[in-house]
Amino acid sequence: MSQLNGRVALVTGGSRGIGAAIATRLAEDGADVALTYRAGKDKAEEVAARIERTGRRALTIQADSSDPDAVTEAVERAVRELGRLDILVNNAGVFPHGPIEEVSPAERDEVIAVHVTAAFAAAQAASRHLGEGGRIISIGSNLGLRVPFPGLALYAMTKSALDGLTKALARELGPRGITANVVHPGSTESDMNPPDGPSADAQRAVSALGHFGTPADVAATVSLLAGPDGRMITGAALLVDGGTNA
Repeated sequence: MSQLNGRVALVTGGSRGIGAAIATRLAEDGADVALTYRAGKDKAEEVAARIERTGRRALTIQADSSDPDAVTEAVERAVRELGRLDILVNNAGVFPHGPIEEVSPAERDEVIAVHVTAAFAAAQAASRHLGEGGRIISIGSNLGLRVPFPGLALYAMTKSALDGLTKALARELGPRGITANVVHPGSTESDMNPPDGPSADAQRAVSALGHFGTPADVAATVSLLAGPDGRMITGAALLVDGGTNA
């Protein structure tokens, strides 16, 4: 496919899981891709190698998403080194869980920084560079919309914030031809949530389809939103959760 030929994307947290699948899919669609990682340089370079095998340019950027200045600089570096920016995917995330009374102030602040402040900072920086046809796509969670299990207050609160950000960005940037959307995955195979983990059976039980999704499922939805076929979708929250929130 070549629907993104000549375009440049930045995927935060793109070294593993859903982020790696998104980065690879956008390259397969024709985009040059920059990706950030906090640690695990080897994994980031493996993703970059996959991108380059598609014939596209890749750029890995070490950036801790709990630091908004690092996120902003990642956007600027992507523009400097790849020449432009057309697509921002706010994907970096963590998965805190446990009783609310056990959440420490440090954990609270870190999760807010990664899920909320970083997404705002990246969108703010990207908005200075995006032109007609620009895309801002955030990766949320179906748990930001409905919470079927206890112990997820911090995670759900921060992921739900992406809906408000997305709707506001859609209104503010729409006159410039830029769309903003949020994708809410459900249970998706990853090292943070393996399909053989202790809560996997309970997660499958509340899914209409009865099984986990894959990172490629989420990447396919991002691909739609990033390409020309997504030009009339903005301010939307798209569930990729196997009907868990149905």
